Amino acid sequence: MLRVKEGDEKSFAQLVLTYQDRLVGLFTNMFRDPTLAEDLAQEVFLRIYRARAGYEPMAKFSTWVFQIAHNLANNSRRSKGKRKETQFGSDESGPVSTKPDEANVAEKSAMMPVRQLDKQELQERVHAALETLSDRQRMAVLLHRFEGMSYADIGAAMDLSPQAVKSLLSRARENLRQVLEGYVG
Repeated sequence: MLRVKEGDEKSFAQLVLTYQDRLVGLFTNMFRDPTLAEDLAQEVFLRIYRARAGYEPMAKFSTWVFQIAHNLANNSRRSKGKRKETQFGSDESGPVSTKPDEANVAEKSAMMPVRQLDKQELQERVHAALETLSDRQRMAVLLHRFEGMSYADIGAAMDLSPQAVKSLLSRARENLRQVLEGYVG
């Protein structure tokens, strides 16, 4: 980032390569909307680029990136709650088809392994369980579990003390345990 501050465009491209997938994954897990996730990740990089001249390395760069991501997620939640969105099933004026696209259907002659179905079902249950968490709990879990961030780094990104992060994660784990209790043993 210090090279970006000095005007090195290649270093900025490297930052994008390093953090883009991580941010899109984080936002996708937060909002379950890949398009929104990509838009928010792009906005993180736009904000980083705009702030490059005034950047001062007071914490880990990754902490700063995820602090921006956390703030954008909060802003997005607030603005999404204020506007009503309507999704249409088809761009055409004709009836909406309920028939699945054959390209997305497994070959009819091949049976999917039971283990693959079990794994997919488990993933769906875990995603559903994550959705039951508060936004703050979900963000803390995602940063800790999927980004491997320490309590101190999560605290810096979310403007919390490490002890508050520990408490937040403890409550999140308990909530997840209760939701997944009958399924994961």
